Amino acid sequence: MVSTAVSTSSREQRVADSFAHLHVHTEYSMLDGASRLDEAIAAAVADGQPAMAITDHGNMYGVLDFYRGCKDAGINPVIGTEMYLAHESRHERPSRRGKSDDSGGDVGGGKKLYYHAIMLAENNTGYQNLIHLSSKAYLDGFHYKPRADWETMAEHAEGIIATSGCLGGHVLQSLMNGNQDAALEHAARFQDIYGRDNFFIELQDQGIPEQRTTNPQLLEIAKKIKAPILATNDSHYTHQHDAEAHDALLCVQTGSLLSDTDRFKFHGDGHYIKSAGEMRRLFAEVPESCDNTLWIAERCDVEIDFGKPKLPEFPLAEGFATDTEYLRHLTYEGAHKRWGGELDAEITERLDYELSVIDSMGFSAYFLITWDLIKFARDNDIRVGPGRGSAAGCAVAYTLWITDLDPIKYDLLFERFLNPSRVSMPDIDMDFDTRYRDNMIRYAADRYGRDCVAQIVTFSQIKARAAVRDAARVLGYPYSLGDKVAKAMPPLIMGRDTPLKYCFEEHPKYIDGFKSAGELRDMVDADADVARVVDVAKGLEGLRRQDGIHAAAVVITKDPLTQYLPIQRKPEAGKPIEEAPVVTQYEMHGVEDLGLLKMDFLGLRNLDVISDCLELVKDMKGFDLDIDAVDLDDQPTFELLKRGDTIGVFQLESAPMRALIRSLAPTSFDDVAALVALYRPGPMAANMHNDYADRKNGRKPIEFIHPDAEELLGDTYGLMIYQESVMRMAQKFAGYSLAEADSLRKAMGKKIREAMEKERQKFTDGVVANGYEHSLAVKMFDIIAQFADYAFNKSHSYGYGYVAYQIAYLKANHPVEYLSALLTSVKSKLESAAVYLNECRLMGITVEVPDINRSDSDFTPVPNPDWDGGPYAPGSDPNGGVSPGNIVFGLAAIRNVGEGVVEKIIAAREVGGPFESFVDFVERVEIEALNKRTIESLIKGGAFDSLGHPRKGLLQVYEQIIDLTVQRRKEHDMGVMSLFGDLDDGPAFDERPTVPDIEFDKMPRLANEKEMLGLYISDHPLLGFEAQVRRKADTSIAGLTELPDGAIVKVGGVITNLQRKWTRKGDLMAVLELEDLEGAVEVMIFPRTMQEHGPKLQDDAIVMIRGRVENGDDLPKLFAQDIEIVEDLSDNQPVRLRLTPENQRPDRIDELKSILSAHPGDAPVEVHLSERQVLRLPDEFAVDSSNGVVAELRIVFGPDAILV
Repeated sequence: MVSTAVSTSSREQRVADSFAHLHVHTEYSMLDGASRLDEAIAAAVADGQPAMAITDHGNMYGVLDFYRGCKDAGINPVIGTEMYLAHESRHERPSRRGKSDDSGGDVGGGKKLYYHAIMLAENNTGYQNLIHLSSKAYLDGFHYKPRADWETMAEHAEGIIATSGCLGGHVLQSLMNGNQDAALEHAARFQDIYGRDNFFIELQDQGIPEQRTTNPQLLEIAKKIKAPILATNDSHYTHQHDAEAHDALLCVQTGSLLSDTDRFKFHGDGHYIKSAGEMRRLFAEVPESCDNTLWIAERCDVEIDFGKPKLPEFPLAEGFATDTEYLRHLTYEGAHKRWGGELDAEITERLDYELSVIDSMGFSAYFLITWDLIKFARDNDIRVGPGRGSAAGCAVAYTLWITDLDPIKYDLLFERFLNPSRVSMPDIDMDFDTRYRDNMIRYAADRYGRDCVAQIVTFSQIKARAAVRDAARVLGYPYSLGDKVAKAMPPLIMGRDTPLKYCFEEHPKYIDGFKSAGELRDMVDADADVARVVDVAKGLEGLRRQDGIHAAAVVITKDPLTQYLPIQRKPEAGKPIEEAPVVTQYEMHGVEDLGLLKMDFLGLRNLDVISDCLELVKDMKGFDLDIDAVDLDDQPTFELLKRGDTIGVFQLESAPMRALIRSLAPTSFDDVAALVALYRPGPMAANMHNDYADRKNGRKPIEFIHPDAEELLGDTYGLMIYQESVMRMAQKFAGYSLAEADSLRKAMGKKIREAMEKERQKFTDGVVANGYEHSLAVKMFDIIAQFADYAFNKSHSYGYGYVAYQIAYLKANHPVEYLSALLTSVKSKLESAAVYLNECRLMGITVEVPDINRSDSDFTPVPNPDWDGGPYAPGSDPNGGVSPGNIVFGLAAIRNVGEGVVEKIIAAREVGGPFESFVDFVERVEIEALNKRTIESLIKGGAFDSLGHPRKGLLQVYEQIIDLTVQRRKEHDMGVMSLFGDLDDGPAFDERPTVPDIEFDKMPRLANEKEMLGLYISDHPLLGFEAQVRRKADTSIAGLTELPDGAIVKVGGVITNLQRKWTRKGDLMAVLELEDLEGAVEVMIFPRTMQEHGPKLQDDAIVMIRGRVENGDDLPKLFAQDIEIVEDLSDNQPVRLRLTPENQRPDRIDELKSILSAHPGDAPVEVHLSERQVLRLPDEFAVDSSNGVVAELRIVFGPDAILV
């Protein structure tokens, strides 16, 4: 037994029964640690422990949140990690032999793939060295895991306390191999690196047999090298009763069942955060091992600096001494370009105020850095968004072309963006064409240093429903049980899940979820299996599942990143680790808390579409369209919006949004911005969206809280739909400054009771001081507080509203070019683009199958020069008239046809002109392009149809034609004359077969086409049935995503990919895809439904299916309850609408007329006013029943309004 007493007065006075856990795995030991940070810290605090360490596997992900949590709880945070180590060098790349274990598995010669060691930061130097070690392990030593080695440990040893680790460490692995000399050598090597007082022999005892053998040996080693000993518990979960949830987590990681005997699992249930008493009893024979935990806890003192901005230095242009001076120069230079040579006093006053605030807060460099990035994009023809978020309210950003909306014109407030009374880093989000986002990151790295720029990590969590399904699976229950429990969970409330915990106990934040969870509570009470699933799921819910890369966030630092935070490489499948992107180990909020410059580089696909559309307009129509200078009063655009024809328009394409647009009938750009603000859960729950539409169109009176509010709220019809409106009201009525008003808005939004009461008094006093009644002040504060709950950022609404308007403009005025660009943007996943293809049909645009002679790589527009502007042009045919043109399918969008092959095909076509036949094609393109799988795909997709070859006939002979032609070409290239003559001279006879004149029937031909193109292009099985299906359906298949989980709904379409299966019990079930003109959904038919409806199921059958929607984390699914075959093919059946008495009011009749007028067609409309009174409307109200009118009538008049 070794005694390592440290004679300090503090140790002598220490309470003998205290203890500090220094080997703790949290939820950031991904799918291995089940201790949530807050729970782990709370357990230590509850036991009176003075400190706790965080030592997650190979990373420092949770350090900042842990540090703050411990500080807030009054205990000392000990910063650490359980480092993975190579056997000798991090550059080794050994191969694993046999199965994986806690040390990665054997690699031969008694060695392991990697080893474990605990490293703790004693001071800030140690913290800095931990950052370097963790980063280098990823950047230099990644092989299965990020690995450091003896060399890097020696380079970064100062300020670090290390231990020998668990059974996976160098020392213990040598002991378990029976090599005590090697164990002693390894321990001595650690001690040489870290020093006698900074290397501890670690003891653990969770009852594992190997520990009983090795612990005495570890004590002997400690004695020989005079090393202190340390007791730890290698905790992986917080409480002993969490052991099953942790075991389930391991099964989630390994894909195992709890019942599997041959799987990775922990021994016993002892790896929890034990009390000090438990640890001292466990190590009663070596009390100094527990004393030393307190010694280390006292020694470890790391101070992390939060809040102070640490901006990179911006290289100034010659002649400028400071950031502020250069920013002022650029601002006024840009202001004259934006507003002209003479600037109004209002403009100069605004700019001077903003510049002074920016300077006083130390953010001039931030604006210069952002300006430089945007300038690089614009100079290199990379499309940039007009600005989103609150930055659009900054006039300085507008003059620098960081944003594109005039904040003075639209009354966008600077204080909403940068509040001088609330010091926080500005946040300017930048949107770029997605194809060039990486270029922007590379430019930043080149500008500021590759070791100063990284993307930011993010973590996915196990959500409640996934936790339930995971728990049921690992417990060995059938899928149906987990599914049943998941279905009983509350639906999303305001877009949020209700945590499992709060399905069983009331909490103000989740009260609606609790009320909706009654069925779940009943199931738990009645069924022990369900109770066990829920219990295990509670332990899984919210834990980190894996790390990823934030979609937008990038950090730029003044000095190398590792001066501030640990970094890693994020491995990507199929790429060497050296090419993987560099990513921070701290999440976005941590990066910002450290005061580092975080910027959002978001790739926005809609910008790709705009860029491509503008190029196509230039190519097809011969002029440059400046989309950033288009008229914001364009009538065709507003006509398109009024009709709700906004499929493919950014922010405006969901079915409920389109219904809202028709009801609102936009007539100005302000209305478009309002739509962005109104179509969100909060305003919709308060019915603000309908109130706005009704007030705008005279269906409801416009009311103001006070006549003086009209000048502020007139353009929003008396409603405070914007946060800026809330701020303006506080400014006018209560005398607030805009900075104070922003603080009021924030306090109201967060519902902080103490802050609210303080603001109430200040607001009331201010209103009274401005000469208004006290009663008005009280009433106004409550009304403003209510609106603040739902109001949206006006700057963001106008920024994204501007993008939406630009796209609507392109669709209304250049539909063929726009839809070509839109289809190209989704060419890699065309299966989900059926809704866009259907939109082409509805607009009279024919999408043609690929054509070997006319197709380019992407979708090619063929605009009709005689197009009159369609239904949106003044005085044009409201039913569409002349077609806008056609679109030819892109060759690169065909499955198995790569860009390289397409380039070769187009090159041959450009040199020799159009191909005259398949033989001509095979003779002229490069041999490398004649891959048989590729050619088969081209044939099935219809690419050779224009040459007069039937697809079936060509498929029978194409391989022979290719083989014989390629053979001839090779012989020709070698100078060998064929027996039948040289190819150039023409053969005496051609041994290549002719193409038989046989073709597929319609459905096999379409099936092949869909397989290769992802869509039915030349025809669709549903065409001719669509009106009948739409009349009977509650929604289109695309509309399923808008429905709540568990909704019962009827949809119609054609059956594809039908698979019949047998359950384990021997019952027959089926899985199929149901496809309509807008999309497809997977449908499950369980045995009970299969018994009744199975005979109706045939591929290509057109059916209506009623069932339950599952809207989980991914695509929706439908669980069938009833199936009906669609047989009635008659066109123009009447649309039958039941109007209840409350819907027969004049304002509701006007709304009905508006909807019917927006869908002109030939189907008559019958209005059922009562059981006996049916009114057939005049022909002027006949509708196109296939164009969404039924769905819209259901939305407006209720789901039972349509009679079928």
